[in-house]
Amino acid sequence: MDLINNAPNVPSAVGPYSQAVRSGSLLFCSGQIPINPASGTIEATEVEGQARQVLTNIKALLASQNLELRQVVKATVFLKDMADFPKVNPIYAEAFGDHKPARSTVAVAGLPLGALIEIEVIVELT
Repeated sequence: MDLINNAPNVPSAVGPYSQAVRSGSLLFCSGQIPINPASGTIEATEVEGQARQVLTNIKALLASQNLELRQVVKATVFLKDMADFPKVNPIYAEAFGDHKPARSTVAVAGLPLGALIEIEVIVELT
Protein backbone atom coordinates (compact mmCIF):
# COMPACT_ATOMS: atom_id res chain seq x y z
CA MET A 1 0.00 0.00 0.00
CA ASP A 2 1.34 3.43 -0.97
CA LEU A 3 0.16 6.67 0.62
CA ILE A 4 0.01 9.77 -1.56
CA ASN A 5 0.45 13.12 0.14
CA ASN A 6 1.50 16.58 -1.04
CA ALA A 7 0.60 16.00 -4.69
CA PRO A 8 1.35 19.17 -6.71
CA ASN A 9 -1.55 21.50 -7.51
CA VAL A 10 -3.82 19.66 -5.05
CA PRO A 11 -5.05 21.17 -1.78
CA SER A 12 -3.44 19.76 1.34
CA ALA A 13 -5.56 17.43 3.42
CA VAL A 14 -7.62 19.28 6.04
CA GLY A 15 -7.28 16.42 8.50
CA PRO A 16 -5.20 13.38 9.40
CA TYR A 17 -5.56 11.46 6.13
CA SER A 18 -3.75 10.92 2.82
CA GLN A 19 -4.81 12.53 -0.42
CA ALA A 20 -4.96 9.03 -1.91
CA VAL A 21 -3.97 5.44 -1.19
CA ARG A 22 -2.72 3.03 -3.82
CA SER A 23 -3.69 -0.56 -2.98
CA GLY A 24 -3.29 -3.35 -5.49
CA SER A 25 -4.69 -2.25 -8.83
CA LEU A 26 -6.80 0.57 -7.35
CA LEU A 27 -6.24 4.16 -6.24
CA PHE A 28 -8.64 5.35 -3.54
CA CYS A 29 -8.80 9.14 -3.61
CA SER A 30 -9.95 11.01 -0.53
CA GLY A 31 -12.86 13.36 -1.07
CA GLN A 32 -11.94 16.66 -2.67
CA ILE A 33 -13.67 19.85 -1.60
CA PRO A 34 -13.46 23.10 -3.61
CA ILE A 35 -10.29 24.50 -2.07
CA ASN A 36 -8.19 26.47 -4.53
CA PRO A 37 -4.70 25.04 -3.91
CA ALA A 38 -3.07 28.39 -4.76
CA SER A 39 -4.94 30.30 -2.03
CA GLY A 40 -5.80 27.45 0.34
CA THR A 41 -9.38 28.68 0.56
CA ILE A 42 -12.80 28.01 -0.93
CA GLU A 43 -13.29 30.92 -3.32
CA ALA A 44 -16.45 30.02 -5.24
CA THR A 45 -19.67 30.74 -3.38
CA GLU A 46 -22.05 28.94 -5.76
CA VAL A 47 -22.19 25.17 -6.27
CA GLU A 48 -21.31 25.37 -9.97
CA GLY A 49 -17.97 27.07 -9.30
CA GLN A 50 -17.31 24.75 -6.41
CA ALA A 51 -18.03 21.68 -8.58
CA ARG A 52 -15.57 22.91 -11.21
CA GLN A 53 -12.87 23.44 -8.57
CA VAL A 54 -13.47 19.98 -7.08
CA LEU A 55 -13.11 18.36 -10.51
CA THR A 56 -9.97 20.41 -11.18
CA ASN A 57 -8.54 19.15 -7.90
CA ILE A 58 -9.40 15.55 -8.78
CA LYS A 59 -7.79 15.90 -12.22
CA ALA A 60 -4.62 17.32 -10.60
CA LEU A 61 -4.48 14.48 -8.08
CA LEU A 62 -4.88 11.90 -10.84
CA ALA A 63 -2.33 13.68 -13.05
CA SER A 64 0.20 13.48 -10.21
CA GLN A 65 -0.06 9.70 -10.61
CA ASN A 66 -0.13 9.78 -14.45
CA LEU A 67 -3.84 8.92 -14.42
CA GLU A 68 -6.94 10.47 -16.03
CA LEU A 69 -10.66 10.73 -15.32
CA ARG A 70 -11.30 7.99 -17.90
CA GLN A 71 -9.73 5.55 -15.42
CA VAL A 72 -12.23 6.35 -12.66
CA VAL A 73 -14.40 3.31 -11.93
CA LYS A 74 -16.54 4.79 -9.10
CA ALA A 75 -17.36 8.30 -7.94
CA THR A 76 -19.29 9.44 -4.90
CA VAL A 77 -20.72 12.95 -4.91
CA PHE A 78 -21.70 14.54 -1.61
CA LEU A 79 -24.01 17.56 -1.80
CA LYS A 80 -25.00 19.91 0.99
CA ASP A 81 -28.34 20.36 -0.80
CA MET A 82 -29.83 17.79 -3.19
CA ALA A 83 -31.56 20.69 -4.96
CA ASP A 84 -28.11 21.41 -6.43
CA PHE A 85 -28.08 18.06 -8.26
CA PRO A 86 -29.37 19.52 -11.58
CA LYS A 87 -26.71 22.26 -11.39
CA VAL A 88 -23.82 19.86 -10.72
CA ASN A 89 -24.82 17.05 -13.08
CA PRO A 90 -23.97 18.84 -16.37
CA ILE A 91 -20.61 20.03 -14.98
CA TYR A 92 -19.78 16.48 -13.90
CA ALA A 93 -20.92 15.11 -17.30
CA GLU A 94 -18.78 17.65 -19.16
CA ALA A 95 -15.69 16.71 -17.12
CA PHE A 96 -16.11 12.97 -17.69
CA GLY A 97 -17.27 13.19 -21.31
CA ASP A 98 -18.28 9.81 -22.75
CA HIS A 99 -16.78 7.98 -19.77
CA LYS A 100 -19.51 7.14 -17.27
CA PRO A 101 -18.15 5.50 -14.11
CA ALA A 102 -20.48 4.09 -11.48
CA ARG A 103 -21.66 6.93 -9.24
CA SER A 104 -23.58 7.61 -6.08
CA THR A 105 -24.87 11.03 -5.07
CA VAL A 106 -25.94 11.69 -1.52
CA ALA A 107 -27.11 14.71 0.45
CA VAL A 108 -25.24 15.36 3.68
CA ALA A 109 -25.85 17.59 6.69
CA GLY A 110 -22.53 19.36 6.28
CA LEU A 111 -19.12 19.27 4.60
CA PRO A 112 -15.68 20.46 5.72
CA LEU A 113 -15.05 24.22 5.68
CA GLY A 114 -18.67 24.88 4.70
CA ALA A 115 -18.24 23.40 1.21
CA LEU A 116 -21.37 22.77 -0.87
CA ILE A 117 -19.91 19.71 -2.66
CA GLU A 118 -17.30 16.99 -2.18
CA ILE A 119 -16.37 14.22 -4.61
CA GLU A 120 -14.30 11.09 -3.99
CA VAL A 121 -13.20 8.64 -6.67
CA ILE A 122 -11.78 5.16 -7.03
CA VAL A 123 -9.47 4.67 -10.00
CA GLU A 124 -8.32 1.52 -11.78
CA LEU A 125 -4.56 1.57 -12.29
CA THR A 126 -4.29 -1.03 -15.04
